[in-house]
Amino acid sequence: MTGARMLGRMNALTPSKTRLTTPFGFAATTDQVLAGLDLGGRRALVTGATSGLGTETARALAAAGAEVVLGVRDTGAGRRTAAAIRESTGNARVTAGRLDLADLGSVRDFAAGWEGPLHMLVNNAGIMATPQLTRTPQGRELQFAVNFLGHFALTTALHPALARAGGARVVSLSSNAHLYAPVVLDDLDHRFRPYQPLGAYGESKTADVLLAVEATRRWAGDGILANAVNPGAVATNLQQHTGGLRTPPERRKTVAQGAATPVLLAASPLLDGIGGRYFEHGEEAAVLDAAPPLYGGGVAPFALDPGNAERLWDTALALL
Repeated sequence: MTGARMLGRMNALTPSKTRLTTPFGFAATTDQVLAGLDLGGRRALVTGATSGLGTETARALAAAGAEVVLGVRDTGAGRRTAAAIRESTGNARVTAGRLDLADLGSVRDFAAGWEGPLHMLVNNAGIMATPQLTRTPQGRELQFAVNFLGHFALTTALHPALARAGGARVVSLSSNAHLYAPVVLDDLDHRFRPYQPLGAYGESKTADVLLAVEATRRWAGDGILANAVNPGAVATNLQQHTGGLRTPPERRKTVAQGAATPVLLAASPLLDGIGGRYFEHGEEAAVLDAAPPLYGGGVAPFALDPGNAERLWDTALALL
């Protein structure tokens, strides 16, 4: 796109840090990642927690003793999910609150009602490959609005609660789809570009990585660190518009395996002091110099570029 500000130029990015690895690999589960950890006294918020990875993430954190709030669009489903988690874990401190990430008013109301510190924010909710171009009442393309902008609004609005925690973590779920879709700032809502469902999805997931980069840069001094994660190929409601998983069987994960790395980033002491990075399969992903074959791993340099992250943050603030 001639003249467009595309947050995807292959800027030179030479990380000075060593890639972080952990004992937990592709097949690790949430319970294995949290084994022996006591999260008593910590509070977590998990968005999109009525199914799939969100439910498992909330269950695992609650099983380890955390107080967990489910941020959900459907409060009836949220209450049922919270009750099931309370019963299965024996943790009475699991509740649900209404949160519609496509509606910025709902996001503001939810954040305004939050009281006390927030130790773990897991930006899990998402939609994928909506077949038709759809925009929110504010004019935003729906996947960008839900997957990134709503979470950006939530994360920034909850900054005071995160700062009060004295060591908070933000985890944003991304995808390997980001590898093929830089963010195009000059046409976020696809008013000039042809709309491609998977391309728009990937673009929103690149934005989620950039959120982690810039939140860490701005807020590390407040004790807030953010990371992004590719949970892997998991059969959940997210694939309702794509006909289900077409990933080779050996690359597929169970829900407990898919939620393992998000939970690792949210709660494990192995991640103390770590922020602004992208993880998959229990370890920090390699930075690539070209897109891999389909189903490959790694992270694109444009998704970690600090200049891209700052520009997207400023643009998102303006959109709010």
